[in-house]
Amino acid sequence: MARGHTITVEQGTEHVRVVRDGQVVADSRRPLLLHETGLPVRYYLPPEDVRTELLSPSDTTTHCPFKGDASYWSLPDAPDLVWAYPEPKDEVAEIKDHFCFYETEVVAS
Repeated sequence: MARGHTITVEQGTEHVRVVRDGQVVADSRRPLLLHETGLPVRYYLPPEDVRTELLSPSDTTTHCPFKGDASYWSLPDAPDLVWAYPEPKDEVAEIKDHFCFYETEVVAS
């Protein structure tokens, strides 16, 4: 990790939901919480808790020097709404294939 930059991943117990246009896209009680310097907490959800049939793969990819290369998925009215790391770096291996939504989409309780 870069000096002063930290990432931790912990098992959460929050109830996390993503609802878009009245439709539940994800519902999980076992999110992974990723804490990264300078960013809001991110909820990485197991694929079994995400309605992947609603998502379309996107051509978008991004690279994070700390987590690896991310792939993206879209909803019809929300491009690149969700991402995952199919081959994350060893330091965050537990997030492999878990889906993450922008915090504006997530309701956690």
